[in-house]
Amino acid sequence: MTSTPGTPRPSSLDPEIAARLKRSADGLLPAIAQQFDTGEVLMLGWMDDEALHRTLTTGRCTYWSRSRGEYWVKGDTSGHVQHVRSVALDCDADTLLVKVDQVGAACHTGDRTCFDADVLLEDDGAAPRRDEDAAPGAHQGAGSAATAADQ
Repeated sequence: MTSTPGTPRPSSLDPEIAARLKRSADGLLPAIAQQFDTGEVLMLGWMDDEALHRTLTTGRCTYWSRSRGEYWVKGDTSGHVQHVRSVALDCDADTLLVKVDQVGAACHTGDRTCFDADVLLEDDGAAPRRDEDAAPGAHQGAGSAATAADQ
């Protein structure tokens, strides 16, 4: 099924679930795929209501392809299937976490994850920098005070 962005697509998603979702202007939610047993973040895809319905009912991840304007089931072409173990909605109801058992590579490039190839920062094992190590007179700014959520 193809559709243009922003055009609602028919869905069989449970109306109680659908009512809770906060979608983007084009009707999509980001869906983070995570390996269920290791916590490894595998990829980010996009789901609309019908893709979520298919994911919940088939046990296989179904995504909405923004570039092709159609649904795709992870692994139908590559064999790199995502078997769904759980699906959770974040606290803002605008992002899905799909815990999967990934078979083979998750990334279309053949990498295990979509986050393997371009690491921008990696912990080298050194001790984290403490505030007192900062240059004299330096401060962290108005937004640096710890909030209850930070503690």
